[in-house]
Amino acid sequence: WTVMIGGYVQDGHSEEALNLFQQMHWESIRPDGFTFVSVLKACTRLAILEQGKQIHAHIIKNHFESDIFVGNSLVDMYAKCRSIEDARKVFDKMQKRNVISWNAMISG
Repeated sequence: WTVMIGGYVQDGHSEEALNLFQQMHWESIRPDGFTFVSVLKACTRLAILEQGKQIHAHIIKNHFESDIFVGNSLVDMYAKCRSIEDARKVFDKMQKRNVISWNAMISG
């Protein structure tokens, strides 16, 4: 599932990636951090903030909010979707930050 979702996003088929993520959810398959990173990238490319917020809720529900890669992707998605306040909230809650975290926040 994750490889297919990532492949769709990488090839510029973000809507198909989101559809596959939805199907994954319907089939009760638990996503991992890599899945969330890819799905957030799809939301970022399509600039669909509301879908990104729904993915964020799934991240919290599945206990991936402490994953630095997921956190970086959330900051990037919120910043690029022009929700700087949400980007800052995620950034401030991150337990660990790296140069990617800072770059995502600064570029927003």
